[in-house]
Amino acid sequence: MCGIYLTNIPYQLEEIDTKLDSISYRGPDFKGIKKINHLTFGHLRLSILDLNTRSNQPMDFENFTIVYNGEIYNYKTIQKELQDLGYIFKTESDTEVLLIGYKQWGKAVLEKINGMFAFSIYDAETNRLFSARDRLGVKPFYYYWENGKFEICSQIKPMLADKKINEDAISMFLDCMFIPSPYTIVDEVFKLPPGNYMEIDLNNKTLNIEEYWNLKPVKVKDISYQDAKSELHDLLLDAVKIRLQSDVPIGSFLSGGIDSALVSSLAAKVSPSQINTFSIGFDDPKFDESKIAEQYSKILNTTHKTIICTPNDILKLIPKLTEVYDEPFADSSALPSLLLNKITKQYVTVALSGDGGDESFIGYEHFDSLMRNKRIMDIPYAIRKLIVKSGVLKLFGMNTDRIKNALNTKSRNDFIENIFSRKGFLLNEKKQDYMKHYQGYKTWSNNFLQKAADLNIKLWLENDSNVKVDRASMAFSVEVRSPFLDYRIVEYARTLPMHFRYEKGKQKKILRDILKDYIPEEVFNQPKRGFAVPIGDWMRTELKEEFLKALNDEFLNKVPNLNVLKFKRLLSEHMEQKEDHTAYIWKLYVLSKWYDEFGFRQNS
Repeated sequence: MCGIYLTNIPYQLEEIDTKLDSISYRGPDFKGIKKINHLTFGHLRLSILDLNTRSNQPMDFENFTIVYNGEIYNYKTIQKELQDLGYIFKTESDTEVLLIGYKQWGKAVLEKINGMFAFSIYDAETNRLFSARDRLGVKPFYYYWENGKFEICSQIKPMLADKKINEDAISMFLDCMFIPSPYTIVDEVFKLPPGNYMEIDLNNKTLNIEEYWNLKPVKVKDISYQDAKSELHDLLLDAVKIRLQSDVPIGSFLSGGIDSALVSSLAAKVSPSQINTFSIGFDDPKFDESKIAEQYSKILNTTHKTIICTPNDILKLIPKLTEVYDEPFADSSALPSLLLNKITKQYVTVALSGDGGDESFIGYEHFDSLMRNKRIMDIPYAIRKLIVKSGVLKLFGMNTDRIKNALNTKSRNDFIENIFSRKGFLLNEKKQDYMKHYQGYKTWSNNFLQKAADLNIKLWLENDSNVKVDRASMAFSVEVRSPFLDYRIVEYARTLPMHFRYEKGKQKKILRDILKDYIPEEVFNQPKRGFAVPIGDWMRTELKEEFLKALNDEFLNKVPNLNVLKFKRLLSEHMEQKEDHTAYIWKLYVLSKWYDEFGFRQNS
């Protein structure tokens, strides 16, 4: 796990050094800078496989040079195939396997590799650059391109100098709590979408981006439940096993939920030694899952560490949040994620996680919400509008926001999208239509829940969950590996009948039934509290002064397109405990901290 940088802009070596230093936490073990022709390569290494200096980057093979961030989990299989073709390897690293694999197969190497990755390979003979990002966007890839000049980096911070803010991106952030791909917080920098590769011909000054993987139209398997359970169990075992390859200590995150419990169970089964597990706890029992996690640990015989999170811990981590999440990012669970990785680093360098299970196996609460409102959405929109206007809901004591929102939503697809986007709620006017990049979910399945799950994978997983995990772990030089994000599992889950994964009142049915082989059902069948913090309560109490100071009129009035009067009303309602507007207040607070950290340049 590392940080990459590459450019043909003629910066001085001292400038490149400063850029890399700004994200040095991504790779504290070695910093490599190399000039080849008119290009400058930079790399920050977090040593995981083959700790020898021979595996430092940038790495060369013949006329090819690579900078690479990530892990290729099946690299040994690919290495054997290349050895059979006559190649000789000088290292035990997946970097060399990827580099030689590209030499042998070109872009077709992407079909062979299973992992999380973002890399660039330069061919000095043809003066062309090939870059790619993993299928699900686990690893970040930012690029700047203008008239043949480019920069590539693992984070946006080294590319912020002299760039102007993308004001439309601020509106996207206020809608989503993140900035969706391919956009970024600055005008000239973009994200390479997951499952895409990018080719730059430096002779002709052309850039071309192509898709090599995506979700496909669903073909549901004709399979018995027991066979599906067995096949999935085997797939998960293999996904965990290949993620245990490491030359440094490895552990597993363990919450009170199904996904991390199953990953930790499988790891305990296949690991040759006792595994380390780590969890976050809170003083507030509404949010605390640590006692359940400790029960899991005893059953699985792991060496367990619980980290208790207090409001003071959160306050101390806010500067770290803005330092490492170098775009505005308002998922408050990033805070306990930072704390978890901070403690974990004291014991291990690599940790398994359960991220990705909710998307593929229908685990989020909003899936239940979709099913509750499904019948309402079947009523023609014109009739639903009349019901709202008539006031009949009040007569039957049904004047709830949930029912009104469903009645006012035009279509099922709109209802799904409303889960992830506030559709201009905090804005003076609706801006860039970022959802146009995510419309594939409408065509891959006719199933209401599968559509929502697919949008969850394409929009939220890449831009929220993966960003949260990458930055929180890299902030403390920890590598997190997520077996549920193995593309084979994502593809397999989508072929299973929906009732294998979701039954009324029983989310993630098939995962629960697999977990029964390791942990008694009465232990894990407890209410899920989520990996969240009671930030809404804290901003009324311990952190109230901090929030009111940050959300002053001077700041609010310079946020482009913000409906200041509406926001101030929401803030007042929240502080007076009339309503819960935590999500909106946290967005603006995070944005204020981003302005403080990086400054603000208004476009003219």
